[in-house]
Amino acid sequence: MTELAFGGVAGQADAVRAGRISAVELTEQTLARIERWQPRLNAFTRVLATEALEQARALDAKQASGQPLGPLHGVPMAVKDEADIAGVPTTFGGAANTVAAKDDSAMVARLRAAGAVFVGKTALPEFGTWPFTESSANGYTRNPWDPTRSPGGSSGGSAAAVAAGIVAAATAGDGGGSIRIPAAWCGLFGLKPQRGRISTAPHRDLWRALGVLGVLTRSVADSALLYGVLAGGGATDRWQAPEIRFSTTEPERLLRIAVTTRTAVPFVRPAPECAAAVRDTAETLAKLGHHVEEFDPHYPDATAAFLPQFVGGIKEEADLVARPDLLERRTRAIAAFARVFTPEPVLRWAEERGERVAATVNRLFDTYDLLLTPVLPQLPLPVGQLDGVGVPRALLRSLPMTAYTALWNVTGNPAAAVPAGFAPNGLPLSIQLIARPNAESTILSVAAQLEQARPWAEHWPV
Repeated sequence: MTELAFGGVAGQADAVRAGRISAVELTEQTLARIERWQPRLNAFTRVLATEALEQARALDAKQASGQPLGPLHGVPMAVKDEADIAGVPTTFGGAANTVAAKDDSAMVARLRAAGAVFVGKTALPEFGTWPFTESSANGYTRNPWDPTRSPGGSSGGSAAAVAAGIVAAATAGDGGGSIRIPAAWCGLFGLKPQRGRISTAPHRDLWRALGVLGVLTRSVADSALLYGVLAGGGATDRWQAPEIRFSTTEPERLLRIAVTTRTAVPFVRPAPECAAAVRDTAETLAKLGHHVEEFDPHYPDATAAFLPQFVGGIKEEADLVARPDLLERRTRAIAAFARVFTPEPVLRWAEERGERVAATVNRLFDTYDLLLTPVLPQLPLPVGQLDGVGVPRALLRSLPMTAYTALWNVTGNPAAAVPAGFAPNGLPLSIQLIARPNAESTILSVAAQLEQARPWAEHWPV
């Protein structure tokens, strides 16, 4: 059971297609792992046992009848509680929305069509606002490697569920680092795709130009498989990315890779373990033949582009809930601020400012194929980071967490958290790879080389 639980998306789909296990049996095993781990991790806001078993039975019947099977046939997955599953409330991590969604979101619909089985919705801070998965409605979500520590956020419930082997993959979203931060703290591979790569429907966008949807997995190949299923915009999406092929094959040539531990935020410096992970990765890439060199970037200030879209996006989502009186105090304060200080002209200006920042930053990709940095300046912090604090202190605690990640939401570039071993205290280490626009496959190919050079999926927090 444990071997299959950590067998990955492709491994589980192969097992079901080959008849070594049925979709129902695999779903039952997954539900049993939720029952075992949920009291310890609090990764789920809602378990969909009845609905999942019904899905699995239908998939088994489909297989028995000889119909064509999707690439995710029978694979249990978790869905971050910001994406709609028909018939289930989308809570956005809080208590204010209790109305069941009428339809699947575009992301969920594509996964369902590919054969995925949805076993539950995963926790996030309300509206994904913070890089710690804590909320008044759902409490703390905990890190499988050390339950006294945070899994990060905002996709912390998804990360905890995948890292613990409850599911092989879970959906996620990233508006300032919310795929990469929990991937880093939970020892997972987490790719933030290019802006516009995956449809955000039924929403036109996600936090204006900042947010993208994606997945968390243990392996690079599983992420490539899932992004191949999910890629493609819809008619209502504001952002559209050109079609690409998601490949983990080795690069056609040796790459030029810039390395830096400098952040885009003044006075934030990486912990020794985080800086060492970058140096070790640079050495590994050089041994693989790539040209690796130190780079001292002078990042433009992206605050004026990021902050209005951040608070404006939260306000727009808060306006959708059925019970605004049940919003968290911090959320109400951010929404009230946004209504006064970020009207539509300000938001459009912030988006335009972001495009100017992107034009400046992307000049480095005239010389380099990839940029290698830390994901985070510190190892996983204890849970309770948001206890008793208002918006100003929560922002101050969150700022260092996004020092390496938020810039790439402003620019829209693809970026990924890649496991990089373990610190002396046993907690995961991670590095970030950033590529030029629409070059997800460059990241995937190099991440796959790193995965082969120093396998990480064999390490389990159990």
